[in-house]
Amino acid sequence: MKFMMTWSSFPETRHDAAKGFGQMTDADDEADHPGVKLIGRWHDLVAVGGWLICESDDISAVQSWALNWNGVLNMEVRPVVDDNEAKTMLKRKWNL
Repeated sequence: MKFMMTWSSFPETRHDAAKGFGQMTDADDEADHPGVKLIGRWHDLVAVGGWLICESDDISAVQSWALNWNGVLNMEVRPVVDDNEAKTMLKRKWNL
């Protein structure tokens, strides 16, 4: 299942969040989200916010990842589908 995670910084923790992420190695980053495949991540560095797409069969692993950053960022997680999944669903729904 694919998920979109969005985040925005709290004004009082903005620099802590940016520094924490900026100091992470690739190994640290991988260890931050076991059981979750990162598909892509995009940042708004000025606002210390952004969004990502990930994939996992375990919603607990996705939410655990979000909780790692919940103290310094406002996190939101929602399930999403890609174009092909959406078209398949719509064709079934409306017998297209």
